[in-house]
Amino acid sequence: MNLNTLDTNKKMGLFALSAIALLVLPFVVGGALGNSWVRIVDFALLYVMLALGLNIVVGFAGLLDLGFIAFYAIGAYTYALLSSPHFDIHWLFFLTIPLGAACASLGGVLLGTPVLKLKGDYLAIVTLGFGEIVRIFMNNLNSPVNITNGPQGINLIDPIHIGGASLGQTIELFGLSFHSVYLYYYLFLALTVLVVIMAWRLQHSRIGRAWVALREDDIAAAAMGINIRNIKLLAFGLGALSGGVAGGLFASFQGFVSPESFSLLESIMILAMIVLGGMGHIPGVILGAVVLTIAPEILRDVIGPLQMKTFGRMIIDPENARMLLFGLAMVVMMLVRPEGMWPSKRRKAEFQHAKEAAAQKG
Repeated sequence: MNLNTLDTNKKMGLFALSAIALLVLPFVVGGALGNSWVRIVDFALLYVMLALGLNIVVGFAGLLDLGFIAFYAIGAYTYALLSSPHFDIHWLFFLTIPLGAACASLGGVLLGTPVLKLKGDYLAIVTLGFGEIVRIFMNNLNSPVNITNGPQGINLIDPIHIGGASLGQTIELFGLSFHSVYLYYYLFLALTVLVVIMAWRLQHSRIGRAWVALREDDIAAAAMGINIRNIKLLAFGLGALSGGVAGGLFASFQGFVSPESFSLLESIMILAMIVLGGMGHIPGVILGAVVLTIAPEILRDVIGPLQMKTFGRMIIDPENARMLLFGLAMVVMMLVRPEGMWPSKRRKAEFQHAKEAAAQKG
């Protein structure tokens, strides 16, 4: 559906219906499938925030970043250290989450500064190294002074409190019972909407157009008067910002963080969400994040019972089979639709042009 072809009334009606659907979604999912699936929806919203942050760097500015999970880790550990019994500090979330986002953004600028001259594969290798350095740093910073508690991680992290109410407990409101996963859903939804608005405003600003110019041809962009250094640092800094926010929310939601949660596989998954959804296109990135978060969980519930019903026993470990099928589906998707599930008009036209050029050659 092309929103630009709809008149104002139809757009408002569509937005109102979408808002109502999102507000009742946890009750529908929880009633039909249980609260565990509402928890999965919560994680889908966290991944939407992460994917939109990485989309600023990869999709808008064209800078391949394989270490984005490091900013997620920085946000999560900042929240955990300042809101847990580890140092017996219990700051409120409206201090810790912005501080985590600011630290992540600073990390993005620090990463971007030495890689200003790099692009393509070289940039990917350096950013991959940065992500691993942060994870190893968190894993080993438990001696001689115990800061991160090493591989054991930090537990008993405080849940978010709003107006004296803890989001970690069930709340009775207007005769309705709101489980913790429901309360976090609404918080995550509100912040996801803010991140979407930020990404949309950036994409349609002068900065967004400068990122597009940088992505298409950095030499031509510099010749047109764009400050390449500043625009690259801005992409790294603003992209990392939403990663830091998502990290703080993750720590409060899980109540536990450890270095294992921030592996290279997570970075690759977030990048896959962008590529599969439609690089540089905000609705496509949201779709990619939701699909790649929920599809593996559906496979987890289906593969085990299916093997038992078909063969009477487990032939392949359900976890391995799940990742095998998931990888196979992604390969098929990239072969059939390389521009992504929901690409922008520009990206779709680029792929169509490339196909036509390849057909003419041979």
